[in-house]
Amino acid sequence: MRARQLPARYIYGMDEREEQRRRWADDARERFSALYERFPGWEVGRPQPAIVALHEAGDIGERVLDAGCGTGENALFMAAHGHQVWGIDIVDAAIGAAAEKARQRGLPAARFLVADALALDRLGLSFDTVVDSGLLHAMTDAEQRLYLGQVRAVLGPGGSFYALCYSEHQPGASGPRRVRESELEALFASGWSGLTIVETRFVVSFSDREAAAYLVGARRCP
Repeated sequence: MRARQLPARYIYGMDEREEQRRRWADDARERFSALYERFPGWEVGRPQPAIVALHEAGDIGERVLDAGCGTGENALFMAAHGHQVWGIDIVDAAIGAAAEKARQRGLPAARFLVADALALDRLGLSFDTVVDSGLLHAMTDAEQRLYLGQVRAVLGPGGSFYALCYSEHQPGASGPRRVRESELEALFASGWSGLTIVETRFVVSFSDREAAAYLVGARRCP
């Protein structure tokens, strides 16, 4: 009888989620590193107004994770206003730039790590709030589901998650994926409460300088 060759994930004990995570990490590192060799459109030299508004409304907790922080402007803003912030990104150059900004601005409350957003549980940390400015819309449906599972893993009970993403109201096809309101409702249907989806603007460094966006917010169910 001819032996059946098993897929690599069974030979090496790698389950399907780990294989998906590895694919995401490799692709994201290559894709975003290439963009940072130029100047990515989401780097605008200041925090996103939607994130500033969250802070001003008192919606951001003490311990914050900025997932996909880039060169750190949102994280640095939050650290400068009394939050303990960890920023993570898959791109070494972005994290290096963010750490240097924190040093220059004298903000030890902002810490930056090269890490994978689909493996947040490996940080060994817990947060009151997770903030995402422009990461969710860079993922496929399957990656988004895995990502939200990881966000839940690092949020305490009742912890909040906020994501700023391009919406279907942004014309054209250039730039990141447009996320429909119905897709967000389905994505947060289980394991989350208090879902809010607010139309807002995403400030960018190209074209019209702003893009139509959603700010989605939800709380982790126990």
